[in-house]
Amino acid sequence: MAFGIDRNTLKKWKADVRNGKIAFLTHYWLDDRFPGCTTVTKVGCADYQKLMEWGKKYGLRKEWIHQDPNYPHFDLFGDRQKEILTNEQQWEQINKFHL
Repeated sequence: MAFGIDRNTLKKWKADVRNGKIAFLTHYWLDDRFPGCTTVTKVGCADYQKLMEWGKKYGLRKEWIHQDPNYPHFDLFGDRQKEILTNEQQWEQINKFHL
């Protein structure tokens, strides 16, 4: 279940992804498969090659890309999530979600 984002934030992320930008979307999220994780960051880009190359910088494997036909993305959790958001200077998301 996702919560903590508004419609405009989601629309902007989707537009950025469709336009071939590396786009970040963090929201609160609960899933029993990931105990202790209360947020997820989706890093998307419709340019699959660009997304794959971006992920390589952080040791993310192409097999980990969620194969959404319109919004392919990596899901980031926990320590890796905070590390990547910090490296990408995504301060607003880090602060909003107390990462």
